[in-house]
Order: sequence, then C-alpha cells, then structure tokens
Amino acid sequence: MACWNGPFIAVDWGTTNRRAYAVSADGLVTAGLEDSRGLLSVRPEEFASAVVDVRERLGRLPMLLAGMVGARSGWAEVPYVTAPAGLAGLARGVHMVADDIAIVPGVSVSGNRPDVMRGEEVQVLGAVSAGLVAPDAAVCQPGTHTKWITMADGQIADFRTSMTGEIFALIKNHSILAAHLRGEVAANAGFLEGVDMALSGEPVLDALFGVRSRMLLGALDASLSSAYTSGILIGTDVAAHASRGDSVALLGRPDLCVLYAAALERAGCVATSTDGAAAFVAGMSAIRKLLP
Repeated sequence: MACWNGPFIAVDWGTTNRRAYAVSADGLVTAGLEDSRGLLSVRPEEFASAVVDVRERLGRLPMLLAGMVGARSGWAEVPYVTAPAGLAGLARGVHMVADDIAIVPGVSVSGNRPDVMRGEEVQVLGAVSAGLVAPDAAVCQPGTHTKWITMADGQIADFRTSMTGEIFALIKNHSILAAHLRGEVAANAGFLEGVDMALSGEPVLDALFGVRSRMLLGALDASLSSAYTSGILIGTDVAAHASRGDSVALLGRPDLCVLYAAALERAGCVATSTDGAAAFVAGMSAIRKLLP
C-alpha cells in the first residue's frame, strides 16, 4: 500500500488537459508537467499506461488524481460526495485504482437544480485550507464551465455551473460570428463595453447577434470584436450570479481571473484573485494527509 506521508504526485486530469505536480512531503512543488492528454485523448484501457508516462517524467511516487479521470467515461467512476462537502468527506470517498494510485471524488448538489463538479472542489477546499480564501466566501472559478460556489464553515455548501467558456468557444469557432471575430480577449475597452451591454439587461441572444450588426455598420472595431463578445458572455454570467456590493473570491487561471475581476468591478463588486494551480496542490496535499 502507498505511504501518503511522503512525496507524491498530484494530477489534475481534465477533459482536454492533464496537469501533474511532483509534491514534496511538506507540500512544495518540485517538478511539473502539462499536456493535452485529457480525458478525450485517453481511452479507458489506456489510463494505466498514461500514468506510467507521468511517473517516467516526475518519479516513481504514489499518485493522487482528481478531475474527469473519476467520471463515468474516465479511468474509474468515483461516486460524488453530496454537498455540504469538505476535505474529510473527499478523503473518505477516495477510490483506489492501484496500491499506490487513488482518485478523489467530485461533489454534487441535488434537489430542484442538481449540479456536479470534478476537480474544482479540490481547488476551492485547498484554497480555504491554505488560508487563501475565507471559509465563508462566495467563490467564482472561471473556465470552460464556470463554477459559482457558496462556502459555509469551510465546506462547499452549494454551487451553480455556467457554460460560459464553452459557449464562447462555440461562437468563436462555429457560429455566424466565427468569420468576424478578431483580436485578443483582454480586459480592454471592447470587453468592458460588452460587459456593460450585459449588465444593462440586454438579452444575451440579442446582444450576440448585435456583434455582427455593429461590425457591419461600423459601430464596433473589428480588433475588439472577440473581447466584446467575451464581455457580453462574462457580463451575463456576473449579472446572474453576483450583486452590487458582493465580495467574490476568484480562483483559477490568472488570465481568466483578470477578465472576471474587471466584469465584477464593473458590476460594483469587490474581487480578489488566487492562482488555481497553487490551490489545487494545497487541496491535494491536505487530502493526502487525511488518507490512512
């Protein structure tokens, strides 16, 4: 059986990407890797060999995995822990796939609007355990599927998921706007104009078609069109989940946190940001200490 008191490898295994960290006994990252070997590129029977690849690069250490690797279409389906959920609950639900390889469960909410997460729970609970996020914070984790989480007494009490990032990717690559969107997505004047449009109450579907109309009529600079469209979607997300005066802890990739911080501040909220990778390692280290 694995000795979880020493160094280990923490893996954030998502749908499209895989991030792995060699972590010392005291929780410090000593090496890492990131590649595109996410769930979509690894068949169920290939996970064992995919783990060998990680160990060849980071060392022959016990491995703790989180994310979509524990989904129905992953290596092994690991049952969700029902909210309210904390680190102790996640540790109790860890599923061993080998003597020294384990998968952390995700978290679910039930009732009239069921929702699920895999991977984000490690980040948010890790951020709280490391003192980076308050135990009763309102948390937003920007991403392909943005999570809006309510924390209570250091546990995940409730959450909602918005397909903000995925919808933007679909619009940018497959919609009538695909041929028109130009420029980088940044917290620039175009982005803020899109945020303001969303915060004004303009229906999101109308605002999105308006991207093309504005460009055709010269009301929108083509170089700002991607940022403007992103602003509409993120502004809609913020309008649905935050109110003026709210304090929101952002947790995730720094570039995405910058966008959400700008939108939240435009909505009259106070935003703070924490790097998601550091929070993930803190969470996996905390779970590791709770394993037998």
